[in-house]
Amino acid sequence: MRTMILSWEYPPVMVGGLGRHVHALATSLAAAGHEVTVVSRHTDGAAYDEVVEGVRVVRVPEDPPVFAFDEQTLLAWTMAFNHALARAALRVADETAPDVIHAHDWLVAHAATTLKHQLGVPLVATVHATEAGRHQGWLPGPLNRSIHSIEWWLTYEARRVITCSEYMRWEVTRLFDLPPDKCEPIPNGVDAHAWKPDPAAVAAVRKEYGGPLVLFAGRLVYEKGVHNLLAAVPRLRRRHPGLRVVIAGEGPHLDELKAQAKRLRLGRSVAWPGFLEGEKLATVAAAADCAVVPSIYEPFGMIALEATAAGTPLVVADTGGLREIVTHGITGLRFPAQNPAGLADAVTAILSDEVLARRLVRDARAVLARDYSWTTIADRTAGAYRRAIRDERRLRADQAPLSMTFRDGNLLATADAP
Repeated sequence: MRTMILSWEYPPVMVGGLGRHVHALATSLAAAGHEVTVVSRHTDGAAYDEVVEGVRVVRVPEDPPVFAFDEQTLLAWTMAFNHALARAALRVADETAPDVIHAHDWLVAHAATTLKHQLGVPLVATVHATEAGRHQGWLPGPLNRSIHSIEWWLTYEARRVITCSEYMRWEVTRLFDLPPDKCEPIPNGVDAHAWKPDPAAVAAVRKEYGGPLVLFAGRLVYEKGVHNLLAAVPRLRRRHPGLRVVIAGEGPHLDELKAQAKRLRLGRSVAWPGFLEGEKLATVAAAADCAVVPSIYEPFGMIALEATAAGTPLVVADTGGLREIVTHGITGLRFPAQNPAGLADAVTAILSDEVLARRLVRDARAVLARDYSWTTIADRTAGAYRRAIRDERRLRADQAPLSMTFRDGNLLATADAP
């Protein structure tokens, strides 16, 4: 099968978990014998067109005028990027037409829809997160409503919609009025072998930071809940003298988080190494005594799989897709979201009981090997492609005209919320 994947991030352009997901999926599909082309954005020093790990990667330079990637010009940046993305993808399709287009999130929706109609092939969309979900069900401003409308349109145009968890399946079908059978959950995966770093490097990190060592890794935005982890540090420091917390990530919330740490007088208790990836992140994860995922909103939580693969016990907020990854007391510990005291108690339980920590890791790794290998995820995704191709042939002539409606108030407020 020939698939064309559209993504706004792909190595070496990496912003968060989406880029890691697309890279692993693309290479796993190629390893399974599929012909995979990824069309993404260009960055300085990267090749414009190359084959890497069996995947053809076409990187698209920005059109002038060049817009900043920030809130003020986000929609203008997105439209300019999509024009360039669509042109490049059509040139690729002139050489070899794909059987299916796979779009990842709203930032590539316009190009994906153009390709679908121009080439007459089915569109599959993976929704990694939603704008309403990031704001706990609300659309507080015009930009948020615009993004929501593009997400709605992308899922309308897609023949199949993939989500990373059952929770996200509920959220997406609720927000975008999708028939339940159009949407299917396929989780993220992890390459366990990539998360076994050099023991000497792990020992060096342990020596550098001391311990006990607690890790957060992710984008520094409000919904990741890092402020709740910082709020828990004074309690943890009293219980565990010498405790260090590593906040590995970048994002718009960084200055506010550093200001919070200063107000709490956390000093050297918190380290800010910036964005870590690959071997560096694996090494720090393996050195940590505990990995914390304190999210307020979390469609899945890829770092939870990665920390497990590195052999690190998990403490996660009881929210979203994290509930499906972590069974409390078996594959990790959960605490009520936005509860620093509960977070501190869960971390203390792991730091104070080595037998518990080892058992949690052992059982979590067994689940990881069974359910979250990229070979399995790629096979399930290829199945979604085949169903999209089948449905496209059957339903193309009967597609209803577009009719978009928004409810007022909290879009996720309902008695049937999971």
